[in-house]
This record gives sequence, C-alpha cells and structure tokens, in this order.
Amino acid sequence: MSEVLKAPQQDRSRATRQRLLEASVESLAEVGYAATTVSVVAARAGVSRGAAQHHFPTRADLFAAAVEYMTEVRLAEIRAQAAALPSGAGRTEAIVGMLADVYTGPLFRAALHLWVAASTEEALRQQIVRLESHVGRQAHRALLDVLEVNERTPGVRETVQGVLDMARGLGLADLLTDDSARRRGIVRQWSRILDQALRDPGV
Repeated sequence: MSEVLKAPQQDRSRATRQRLLEASVESLAEVGYAATTVSVVAARAGVSRGAAQHHFPTRADLFAAAVEYMTEVRLAEIRAQAAALPSGAGRTEAIVGMLADVYTGPLFRAALHLWVAASTEEALRQQIVRLESHVGRQAHRALLDVLEVNERTPGVRETVQGVLDMARGLGLADLLTDDSARRRGIVRQWSRILDQALRDPGV
C-alpha cells in the first residue's frame, strides 16, 4: 500500500480513536459505569462495536485511555490559559478557579464512576490504580508549572498537593447539587492562602 493511501487511513483511525475516547467520558459522566457499555460508546461515537474493540480490546482499556486522554486535554487547556494570564493580583485565583472547573466538570464525574467500579472489579482496579498514579503526577507537574514554583522549596510540594486535594473535594461536593456559589468563596480564600504559602514558604 502506498504512503498516499496510508495517510488518510491513519487520519481516520486517529479520528475514530478520539471520538471513542470523548464519547466514553461523556457517557460515564452522564449515565455512569454500568450503563456505559462498549456498544453504547460506539453508538455515541458513530462507529461499529467491532471498530471500538479494534482500538480497545477491553472495556477497561477504553475507559482508562479515555480518562488519561481527556486529562491531558484539560491540563493542556489550563497551561494555555494560564500562559495568557498577566502576573500579579488575581493570577493565582484564576488558576485555582480553572483547576476547580476541571474537578467539577464531566471528566471528574467520569473518573469518579470508574473509581467506584474499580473498588469491586479487580481487572479494572489494576488499570485505574496505574492511571491514577500517572494522572496525579501530570496534574501536580502542571500546577507547579503554571504557578511558576519549584517543588524543591520546602513546603511547596505539600502545598500544591493540598490544592489538588481541595479541588477533588469540591468535585465531590458538586456531584449531587450545584455548589458553585459556595465554591467561589472557597477558591478565593484558598488562593490567598496559596499565595502566602508559596511566596513565603518559610512562614
């Protein structure tokens, strides 16, 4: 097969894979783990079940890849948005607000359904434990970068991890009811604490 013919096929394959990943997160967030079968995801993505299984042999493979992919997309968005922010007052709050938006959005809801399912399904648990470790490192590194701080400075690593844990807690609080009004005040206060802790780590 010529290279001319291979290129369009590879493009179609990548596009199919991306649609499957996006459809997986959307379905998990909307209807949960039990209702999100490979057939449901394939239908949402507009492809056959066979095509879905060609890309992802198992359901666990599909869901883990979906959460990893969408995490990379959301963190890239935060990096790009943060790069456009001016330095000075309000920057930290804007960054923490972006992080809170990720953890109160569809991606976190999808991941949460996977965590719950993984607690009772060993094959899925093994996938999600590895995924959580990888995604956690990615999120930690991204937050260090956009805040422009060095984790070698005493206290910085723990402070940044605390912000990530706070954002995850906000995601849980928002799961059943709209918690946005209360969340704005929490983000503002955490940002003040974060600014003081990172700029004066010895305090």
